[in-house]
Amino acid sequence: MSDALVQSPELSQLDFEQVKKKQRTKSFLKGMLFLLPSIVLFGVFLFYPLLRTIYLSFFLTNASGETTVFVGWDNFINMFQSPIFLQSIKSTFLFVLYTVPVTIIISLFLAVIANEKLKGIGFFRTIYSSTMGISVAAASVFWLYLFHPTIGMLNVVLSSLGFESIGWLTDPTWALIAVSITSIWMNLGFTFLILLGGLQSIDSYLYESANIDGAGYFYKLRRITIPMLSPTLFFVITVTIINAFQTFGQIDILTQGGPQNTTNLIVYSIYREAFVNYQFGSASAQAVVLFIIILLMTFLQFKFGERKVHYQ
Repeated sequence: MSDALVQSPELSQLDFEQVKKKQRTKSFLKGMLFLLPSIVLFGVFLFYPLLRTIYLSFFLTNASGETTVFVGWDNFINMFQSPIFLQSIKSTFLFVLYTVPVTIIISLFLAVIANEKLKGIGFFRTIYSSTMGISVAAASVFWLYLFHPTIGMLNVVLSSLGFESIGWLTDPTWALIAVSITSIWMNLGFTFLILLGGLQSIDSYLYESANIDGAGYFYKLRRITIPMLSPTLFFVITVTIINAFQTFGQIDILTQGGPQNTTNLIVYSIYREAFVNYQFGSASAQAVVLFIIILLMTFLQFKFGERKVHYQ
């Protein structure tokens, strides 16, 4: 009888651990059940294509995309020895440099203006964010007419001012700038709307305290608005950089990578290599390089950019 009394606490502890283990297992299975649709979607549309792309990058393929010869790192070596691909890397980074800072600055300027309590400001908010409702194809066709060398509105204005017409989409000096202008205009709506939401989430008591202290408009902008908006700016900059590296639609409609490959960005180079030249192995190698570049840029953004973010 005494032995049973001595062992009973150990048995109860063992039973408690088993029950706790069963509860953890049940909770895990229940969580996995909720996550199963997302896991399936990510697996089919993200993880499998990524692994398949990495696999194909080490092979030569036929026109139907089937692997034929294992070449190891040759696709990567040949890629970095190709002047066309090196030009596409240069053009891509220039495109990012042209579009990202200008998009952020203009969107921030418009968001600050639209955040003011002025009569009829809702109309301007709608106008500023309207580019979100325009497809890439429609916007590109619109700008295609604006950039037309003879009847385009831009050259008509330049001629009326006494300047020579510019071959916006045919001159290697101007083609990338023209595509960048189109991309900036198309991205303004989304960036503006996110920044405006960030501005409206800043507590008004901060401005009230600054007004009591006699702070000026630009002082409040520099010391309150920008620091409090830094989490939103961090998000917008990161997303805009990623989108800039993945730009495709306007390139395909406006320039098809020309002239002289000056607008042949990496994504368009991948498309042309895969679906025009049917070289899926080398196209996959370029896609892997693009993935690494975006991953590295995002890592650097989180590594150094997040230090300047002030969370409330």
